[in-house]
Formats: sequence, C-alpha cells, structure tokens
Amino acid sequence: MADGGVRHYTEWTPRLINRSRFEYEDESKQTSSIMDILGYGPDIRKKRKEIYKEWDELQVYHGEIILITAGSKAEGLTCAVESDRDSILVMPNAVCLEDGVDKSIIPGHMNLFEMNIQSCNAGYCRLLLTRLGPSGHPSITDSLCGDGYGRRLMSSKRFIDHFADHWRSHSEGVNNLARAGPSLPQSYGPFHIDVVSAIRCNCPGILQKWASRTRHWPSPNIVEKVIAMGAFVTPIGFKGSAHNHVEWRICFNTAETELLNNLNDTQVKIYIILKMIVNDVLKPKFKEITSYTLKNIVLWLAENNPQEWFHSGSLFHFLFEGLDRLRTALSDKQLPYYMIPERNLMAERELDVEQQGMWVRSITDMINEGPRIIMKLEKIGHAIECHPEPLLWYSRMRTELEMLYLESNNRLLRTSDNNGQVDENDPIVKAIDKRISEIFREVLLRMQLEGSSVNDVNKLFPMMLS
Repeated sequence: MADGGVRHYTEWTPRLINRSRFEYEDESKQTSSIMDILGYGPDIRKKRKEIYKEWDELQVYHGEIILITAGSKAEGLTCAVESDRDSILVMPNAVCLEDGVDKSIIPGHMNLFEMNIQSCNAGYCRLLLTRLGPSGHPSITDSLCGDGYGRRLMSSKRFIDHFADHWRSHSEGVNNLARAGPSLPQSYGPFHIDVVSAIRCNCPGILQKWASRTRHWPSPNIVEKVIAMGAFVTPIGFKGSAHNHVEWRICFNTAETELLNNLNDTQVKIYIILKMIVNDVLKPKFKEITSYTLKNIVLWLAENNPQEWFHSGSLFHFLFEGLDRLRTALSDKQLPYYMIPERNLMAERELDVEQQGMWVRSITDMINEGPRIIMKLEKIGHAIECHPEPLLWYSRMRTELEMLYLESNNRLLRTSDNNGQVDENDPIVKAIDKRISEIFREVLLRMQLEGSSVNDVNKLFPMMLS
C-alpha cells in the first residue's frame, strides 16, 4: 500500500442493521428538538444558506476573482461568530485539466494546466503549464518554475506566498494570522476567516469513478449535479513529500457543500453533535481531529445506509456509529476521503500514541454511556438544564439578531457603488440597525434582572452569535 493510501474503502462502511425500532428513540427525538431550539434546525439552516449564497453573488473581488463561501457557513450549520468562515478565491482565466480531457474546448485566453498525478500521493497532483494566456494573473506568472526537464510547473509554495504578501500589504484593520495548510487565516474583531486561493479543475475521470459506486445516497440527480460542479486544486502538497512545494491538493468544496445540503435533518444533526463532542470532550490541540474528518464520516454513513433509517428517532444510533468510525480511524490511522477513497485522511495527522489511546478509550466510554453523553456538551447540556420559557425567548431573539445582521451585510453590498462605497443612509439598513439595538437592550435588561453582570453590547454580540 502506497504512502498515504488506504485499505479498500468498503472496510469502512457502517454495519448494516435490520430492525423496526432503534435504541434510544425517545432520547433521540428530544435531542433533535433541543437542537432546533439552539439554532440547528432545518428552517434556520435554509435561511443561512440563502443569505450566504446571495452574499457570494454580490461580492466582487477587484471585479475578476470569484469569491465562494464554503464549509459550515455555506452549509448553514453555524451562527455568525460560531466558527471560522471559509472562503475560496477562484483565480480568473485559469483551469487545469485531467489527462484525456479535450484541450481544444478551452478558450484561448485561458491559462491552461495539465494535472500530473505521477509520483504523487492519491488526491494530489502537479500542474504542468500547457498554455499561458495573454492576461495571466500575477499569482500565476509569479508562481511558474522549471521541473528540470524543460517543462514549466506551478509552484504551490510561490502561489500561496504571493497571496500572503498581498494580504499583508492590503488588509488594513485585519489581523493576518499564521498560515494553516492552504489557508491564510484572518481575523477582525470576533470574526475569523480562512481564505484559500484555488484554481478550477476539470477532472471527469475522478468524478465518474466516485459516481459509479453502489450507494443508497445521494440521489442520481445530485450525483449528476456534483459531477457538473467539477473541482479545485489548492496550494498544499502532501506532508512529507520531497516535492510538496510543487504539489497541489485536489478538492471538491462546492460539490461537498451540495452534498451536505442534501443530507437530511438527522444526518446534519449527527455531524453537528460529532463536532461538539470533538470540541467539548476530546479537545484536540493540533487539529488531529478536524471537522473535515467528521464530515467524511457522516458522508460515508449517508452513502452506505438506506435513507429511511435516518430519522429523529435514530439520531443516537447513528451518532454512535459515527463515533465508532472515528474510533477506528484513530486506532488504525485510516480514513478514506469520501471523494477519492484512495486518499487516507489520517495519513498526514501526527497522532501522539498516548493521546491516540486516550481518545480511543474516551470514545469507547461515550458509546457505552449512551445518551447521557450530551450532558458533556456545553450548549446542549445548558439547554437541557434551562427552564423552557427563557430558553425559547432567548432562541427567538438570537435567531432574529443573526438574520438581521446577515441581511444588513447583504443590503450594504446591494446598495454599494462601483467603488465599494456603501449607502449608510439607506432606510432599510437604518431600520435593521434600530431593531438590532432594541434586541440588545431587551436581552441586556433581562440578563441584568436575572443577575448577570454583562452590560456591554460589544461583549453581548459575540456571546449571542457564537
């Protein structure tokens, strides 16, 4: 088995069952209802997705680079300050093609690259320059280098260095953080953004291989939609590779957003609770277990089980299936990437043996503990202990605040001029700001009546939207 490879992915599919009733059905339904109140229900997720999608359509980066929201924000899973916002900057007039794709269909003004996967680990490639367009973006022309055989390659290191230099000199008021893989993280106030620059990738062979698997999910029309979306390559090589400075990772960000958005309510909530367990119980310090790891586990669960088995009463059953898959991935250091199963997502994780054993034992204890594990999760545990009336009131206020805040951002973009100057006198923006101020006053007053010492709106805002 090659470095970074995995055993055949069918070894990682969940165990099939055949029963009319699942264990812990009542507890599952109660937990699902609590998650709706906490802002993880289908209605609020749908609204978030719509607003972020519109924001992408309104946002223009210097009129040429396409900006795409990805990850939990595009999937509607998190509140405004709850997690990082993942953004993809797509290079204009550039595309890379899988071997065998007809190059003649690509317009002549495009910068054209060939995906070269020889000697690369699964899920990675090199970009060989086929044609340099007449108006190549500086990030592309500055990143070209020789391969020693007379051909020109795109250096992933030079590419990301170009953007790191750009952000340092063009991000007034923004805190540029240390590079994290292909991402250049930034923060301003309570907000964190992970920016990844990428090049579009046409790889029908890889996607057709994914599509040809026997599956329960997704439906054929979603499979076709995913194929049509194509892929991206991002500037990060395989860790440990001698040539990682010229290697690129093959990613399916928009396709994975489409897949996540076609999970049913229970599958989404399993994913969210798994993330809570990792953050509140396992607490990895160096991203040994990431949200992306958990996302792949849930996608495999969805693909390999009949969809009618996923309902509010089976939440705990499949949550424990997901934990079991995570335990196996940690103990064996094996987890196949959902889109390219030959790529082992655990291959580049530096797992300390002692910590690895502790996590495996902790997951075993949680599975044996049953539904009581949710009391270890901060948000759900507090909600269970809270009186229903104030919980419902606060939930309504928080949801309204989040929707107003997101809508205000989009409204400012809609009313901005060609230079990006916004109309601060817009009556709708003023009305939104007025209602936001009213919400803050109402919440602060109630908190003070209940004995809270918080009286600062600047502290209340991230508290409510995290």
